[in-house]
Amino acid sequence: MRVPLTLVAMLTTLAFVAGCAMPSVDLPRPVTVEQTAAPTAVVQADATRTPVTPSAPTSTPAPLPARAPVPTLPPELTNPLEAEQAALIALYRRVNPSVVSIEVVVDHPPVGGAPFTIPSSQGSGFLFDDQGHIVTNNHVVENGSKFQVRFSDGTVLLARLIGGDPGSDLAVLKVDELPPGVAPLPLADSRTVEVGQRAIAIGNPFGLRNTLTVGVVSGIGRSLSGPASSSGGRFRIPNIIQTDAAINPGNSGGPLLNIYGEVIGVNTAISSGSGAFEGVGYAVPSNAVSRVVPALIRDGRYDHPWMGIGMRDVDPLLAESLDLPARQGVLITEVVPDSPAERAGLRGGTRRVMIGGRETPVGGDIIIAINGQPVRDSDELVSYLELETSVGDTVVMTVQRGDRQEQITMTLGARPRE
Repeated sequence: MRVPLTLVAMLTTLAFVAGCAMPSVDLPRPVTVEQTAAPTAVVQADATRTPVTPSAPTSTPAPLPARAPVPTLPPELTNPLEAEQAALIALYRRVNPSVVSIEVVVDHPPVGGAPFTIPSSQGSGFLFDDQGHIVTNNHVVENGSKFQVRFSDGTVLLARLIGGDPGSDLAVLKVDELPPGVAPLPLADSRTVEVGQRAIAIGNPFGLRNTLTVGVVSGIGRSLSGPASSSGGRFRIPNIIQTDAAINPGNSGGPLLNIYGEVIGVNTAISSGSGAFEGVGYAVPSNAVSRVVPALIRDGRYDHPWMGIGMRDVDPLLAESLDLPARQGVLITEVVPDSPAERAGLRGGTRRVMIGGRETPVGGDIIIAINGQPVRDSDELVSYLELETSVGDTVVMTVQRGDRQEQITMTLGARPRE
């Protein structure tokens, strides 16, 4: 289980929920940079399995079908609890065959003259298309050398890694055949997800396969710490969905669903002081899946749009203490050399002051809008870049520079790979 940061104010730990041992805690970085189980034998192929046609270069998820209606209930089921129970049973029966358990092993250096492999982690995933592509978390598979997936009917198949993206914590495996009757899960539009709606997780917590838990969407628009930047900060994973549906080690990579059985997110992390679920879980939104996964299938990688700035949120308290000309927005603390931001003429901090016990560059431009869309904080800026732009797009930044506003045109680059 990776622990990328400590939520100091809450005295809790944000933990990625793959099934592995607890490591030491990484403390938060002072600068945020935008966009800062023993393996089992493998069943051999036989005539009962559905061959998978080799994937086309532009493989895409199955089109969203008409929503499956909540099951028609017999007249005697007038109790709302009975109605919900019947709906959940029907959803589980329909979706569960498309959710898999993923077992990962790692090659180790020779000991006594012979190399060996040991189980590394166990997670979850789901079928993305009819070509055998399976979506999971990058942190589940990133250190693996061999992979196998187990379907709900007991079929176990070897899989190969197609690509992974630490910047969204998404990865794609592929199997060359499918058990009969297994269909891809449709993706919902995560922009329509609302706090309070039902959220259903299906996965393999603690290796307990084919487990369903139910809760609600308890928050939207969260962000998680992503991969480290060479400048000392960390990129962010934006638009994260928060849920109280129980997810635990082993749920990583499994689907978070709405009541129609559509994927609204990919379970990825929990906020916990114990390493187990304490009521706050996080899922990468389905719209990130629809952008990132086809690129992983096609190219084995996904390029995130990148500006090349370090930044800090502006709020009224900070604005008052530093006598800033804007009360909300994103203060540019640094501009990465030879980045899109530098080429566009954006300006970073010119002097350093102590803020909250940390030395922070100030005096730079304050971003207050992008393409006419107001920007109140860095989460909104990163969210817009990830959902609305691509590498090579030209954007117009509205910045507060001293006592005047300026329009800065910038061509977005690709985020550097560490």
